[in-house]
Amino acid sequence: MPELPEVETVRRGLAPHMEGRRILFAEQNRPDLRFPFPPGFVARLEGNRVISVGRRAKYLLIALEDGWTWMVHLGMSGRFTVNPGSEAVIATSGQVGHNSGWALAEKHDHVRVEMEGGARLVFNDTRRFGFMDLIPPGGLATNPHLAGLGPEPLDDAFNVADFSAAIADKKTPIKAALLDQAVVAGLGNIYVCEALWRSGISPKRLARTVPGRRAERLVPAVKEVIAAAIEAGGSSLRDFVQADGELGYFQHAWDAYGREGEPCRKPDCGGIVRRIVQSGRSTFFCPGHQR
Repeated sequence: MPELPEVETVRRGLAPHMEGRRILFAEQNRPDLRFPFPPGFVARLEGNRVISVGRRAKYLLIALEDGWTWMVHLGMSGRFTVNPGSEAVIATSGQVGHNSGWALAEKHDHVRVEMEGGARLVFNDTRRFGFMDLIPPGGLATNPHLAGLGPEPLDDAFNVADFSAAIADKKTPIKAALLDQAVVAGLGNIYVCEALWRSGISPKRLARTVPGRRAERLVPAVKEVIAAAIEAGGSSLRDFVQADGELGYFQHAWDAYGREGEPCRKPDCGGIVRRIVQSGRSTFFCPGHQR
């Protein structure tokens, strides 16, 4: 599933094509994804101007001129691509999209949007675990997907003192605590493994033992790995593609994730990366220096 850096990469890819531009045409090709589309979805989008393309945790939040917010969750395989809308397109069966058709149309293109200025945005989701919603004016704070989220990992609100207080009484492993969206928003399996590797903390260590000196290592490590992944364009994992179609490449910098049985990259460690299963998910760590 795309994690925060991948979603942020998609946001940055979409913003230049959407912000300040009106939605001229929208098309919804099925009644539902993971959940049903909201009533009046296409009618709400068409003719509306996009004020901003934002993000909260792993959710894209597209603010519209009429005060509503178009929420998008990519799920496991959801992706946006930007279609230039060239007249030189390959026709598909029937009329697909607006005017002369859509280049590179695919079976699982579930939503298509044509923007003022010519950009055509396509949402493709093979597994249909993503979803879209419309949030009314003033409804962000009470939306069930957003209410209760913790601080963003790159915000000042995610700091050693507040993080230590949030996990002080938690008897779960620290990895589980970091995946708790109420503790810190947007972290997923890959980057939690990486941050724990960088900070030298075992994923099996109880969260309540981390406040203090260990938190002083862990919080900066989380910020560093997320910032590095965003800078690299997000990780390319299975179905993830950036909005412009270019794959991310941070996976080449992974130090722990997916490296089971390989020598630890930490200088002078000498350990071997292991894989264990926690809460049904693979965890990669080096017992040589993560304690």
